[in-house]
Amino acid sequence: MKKTIWKVLALVLALSLTLLSLTACTDGSSGSTSSSMSYDDAVKEMNALLTKVHVGKGNPPLDIYNSTEVSVADTLADISTFPITVEGRANVNIEVAAATEMSSAAPDDWMNVVARKFNEAGYTLSDGRKISVSVRKITSGEVVTYMMDGGYRPDVFVPSNFAWGLMLESAFQVTTLTDRLAGNTAGILMKESTQKTFEEKYGDVTVGKVMEAALAGDILFAYTNPYTSSTGLNILSSMLCSFDPQSPVSEKASARLVEYQRQSPPVAYTTSVLRDQAAKGIIDTMVMEEQAYVNTPELKGYVYTPAGIRHDHPVYTFDYVSDAKQEAARIFVDYCLNEESQKAATDRGFNRHDDYIGEEQHMNGLDYLAAQKVWKQNKSGGVPIIAVFVADVSGSMRGTPLNSLQTSLINASSYIGSENYIGLVSYSSDVTVQLEPKEFDARQRAYFSGAVKAMSAGGNTATYDAVLEGLKLVLDKQQEIPEAKPLLFVLSDGQQNAGTSYSRVKAIAGALRVPIYTIGYNMTDTDELSDLARLNEATLINASSDDVINQLRNLFNTQL
Repeated sequence: MKKTIWKVLALVLALSLTLLSLTACTDGSSGSTSSSMSYDDAVKEMNALLTKVHVGKGNPPLDIYNSTEVSVADTLADISTFPITVEGRANVNIEVAAATEMSSAAPDDWMNVVARKFNEAGYTLSDGRKISVSVRKITSGEVVTYMMDGGYRPDVFVPSNFAWGLMLESAFQVTTLTDRLAGNTAGILMKESTQKTFEEKYGDVTVGKVMEAALAGDILFAYTNPYTSSTGLNILSSMLCSFDPQSPVSEKASARLVEYQRQSPPVAYTTSVLRDQAAKGIIDTMVMEEQAYVNTPELKGYVYTPAGIRHDHPVYTFDYVSDAKQEAARIFVDYCLNEESQKAATDRGFNRHDDYIGEEQHMNGLDYLAAQKVWKQNKSGGVPIIAVFVADVSGSMRGTPLNSLQTSLINASSYIGSENYIGLVSYSSDVTVQLEPKEFDARQRAYFSGAVKAMSAGGNTATYDAVLEGLKLVLDKQQEIPEAKPLLFVLSDGQQNAGTSYSRVKAIAGALRVPIYTIGYNMTDTDELSDLARLNEATLINASSDDVINQLRNLFNTQL
């Protein structure tokens, strides 16, 4: 009888402990944290776990050769990191740099489909030579960056909107082959219930009124990186125009942008981040292209309103392109505009809202370039950021991965503003604090560069021991600067195989509410790093060693 009672009690205790452990953790499917762990409890648990972690202190050299004057060219990876999605092989082949909404996988593959059919059709020039088309998948903003600073020279450029063409006119002789290859718009996406309340108070949805509502705290509005995203640049320009219609890049417009950025969500690294935030109910208003909205069923509960300039995918060629290739480009453009090709575009979500004329932003190419700079200077809203980089130096990072991490981290750090507080942790089997977070002045930059250059690989991978220490450094510094925004960046090429497990850290990291951006190097299994990033509305970047320099440059440009 006693044995039976003890068995029952043991079973009850085991079930209770199981339920307790489940409620203490986060929901892995959603990435949201359970309310069972408070912020204070998470701090206590973090400190308790760190008592079992060996944390050393580094002694990084001062890199006296470090220069803050890193050129944009130094931060650019080889153009081959942007893939050729269609390859032409004719005597006269033109390379088309095409916006990603038409050069990616289905349903964003219209340009790829049309280019393949064009190549199969066997078109020729007037002199009889066969022609073909190669398509490179690359964002409109990256094309401008690479053409201006990286020496890339496509034969044809198909951006999302004409702002990028105007920007290139400051450096190239640009010829417009058509103002519209596939019709599209960018605009405001607002949750249905939010839009009903919004219209009752503010009337029609416009960028100006969205700014008014956001500044009043009635909505939470988010947008994308204006250096790479056509929608981000478009809506940013409309925001500045609403702040000062006479001079969108004036001090008045800048001051209003600072006011907005101070209370807004961070600029999203990608549209997918916005989509995830919207799905969780974190934001209720955001930017998006109409074609993307049409092809995203999970956003059916949102209302789309066109805004800013149209996204009609104009086509440009340049004075450095030969006459033969310019003739080939015109033939290809005509093919894209035929009835069959346009039907394929419509089937993929293009050619809608043809009645939308587009907003007059009254900006030239230099104005758009200036708008990007205004945003870059004011993106943090005058609030400093405390960021700690957590770098994997385990044995698997030896060779190309570590070399890539070192080069990309040093070069991309030129995008980090000096008003921010930056620290560095490295880890393998143990954890080493290379730099505690301090203001990123010339001296801290030199120590940061010295610490990164001195890294060497070896040992196991105690990722989450290092994450805990990185979080502690951020939170300790935030005690000194309460208004600062906390961030953590984790750079790794493999799964944790030593130290604290992810299951022990997940609920802590979620409850501490520090966004954790994770950068994977050629990883096949990214589930844990992806989940870690989703806990507090950050993102995972899984990049090749060649591509990580571009990824870090764009990430730092939006977050730091």
